[in-house]
Amino acid sequence: MVYVSARQMYLHDRVAAVSNRVAEVVNGQPLEVLEHGRRFLRVKTQKNEIGWIEQHAVIDAREYQAFEELAAQHRQDPVVVGATVRDDIYLHITPGRETGHFYLLPANAKVQLLARSSIPKVAPGSGFSKSALAAEKRESATAARTIALSTRPATEPAKPEAPPPVMEDWWLVRDPQGRTGWLLGSRVDVDVPDTVAVYSEGQRMVGAYEIAKVTDPEATTPDHTVPEYVTVLGPQKAGLPFDFDQVRVFTWSLRHHRYETAFRLHPIEGFFPVKISQAPVKDGTAPAFSFQIARSEDVSVDAATGISRPANPRTLSYEMIDTQVKRIGPDMGPIPIVHSLDEKHEKGEKKKVR
Repeated sequence: MVYVSARQMYLHDRVAAVSNRVAEVVNGQPLEVLEHGRRFLRVKTQKNEIGWIEQHAVIDAREYQAFEELAAQHRQDPVVVGATVRDDIYLHITPGRETGHFYLLPANAKVQLLARSSIPKVAPGSGFSKSALAAEKRESATAARTIALSTRPATEPAKPEAPPPVMEDWWLVRDPQGRTGWLLGSRVDVDVPDTVAVYSEGQRMVGAYEIAKVTDPEATTPDHTVPEYVTVLGPQKAGLPFDFDQVRVFTWSLRHHRYETAFRLHPIEGFFPVKISQAPVKDGTAPAFSFQIARSEDVSVDAATGISRPANPRTLSYEMIDTQVKRIGPDMGPIPIVHSLDEKHEKGEKKKVR
């Protein structure tokens, strides 16, 4: 069996400059292989339509099984946030522009974001080759640099270090059909209500979670019910070793009939997921939320996917009563605050505040 990876293709009755179309096949459709040609396959559809198709337009059963295993592995993963695909885009088996791809999501498709990865951005056709020729070139270049360094006069100034690689973010996503894969982060928009997105203040709102609702007779929303949100924001930059650096709670003012900031924690190094729950209080329960931060400077990066996670995470929890947000839970210790990544690297430590 093979599976169509192209958007849509036609089966032809023969491999020739002039041929007739036999049937149309679309992305994801299974085909039974009847005959192998040099660059073409003779296949049969589930409707018993038989014709030739180019090999580059399909993936084999092994690649298809890899996508099935990826979906099974992450079927129970918690959802970070919902998002919308900007335009047609393929799901990849691992992060990277040149990794294997299969499912084609249409523009405006809804997806669930599961995990973020940061990897170096590499131009198409370069960077990931593992051929012997590429290895030989690297070894030759290393030898040449070694010889050059050994023969360089002592007075010659050392060359500046190469700039760090440009990073890009990828997201592991799941669509409503359960199809799972990686797509480029710049090609999806996080689902954030416009009513609170306007308060992003130049940052990216990477998550918005409804925590409560209030009734305002003067509100223009359906039934005069207004949702209140916990939001998380981050810098307009890819490749960060954390998911967000600000938590902000928006509550609805019954006096001014608008959103107001009830709580802000910034800047921190926060990690998904953000969990919404109910906390026990004297008269029942109150809306609550929690998220993770790193316990120390140690952040582990998965070598296969590039996903960053705190090595020893701490969970910070808060409850909200009316418009008051209060910290709760067993972890009441100081929260590490980092004013900027550059400052962090210069000082080598974090300022601790309560």
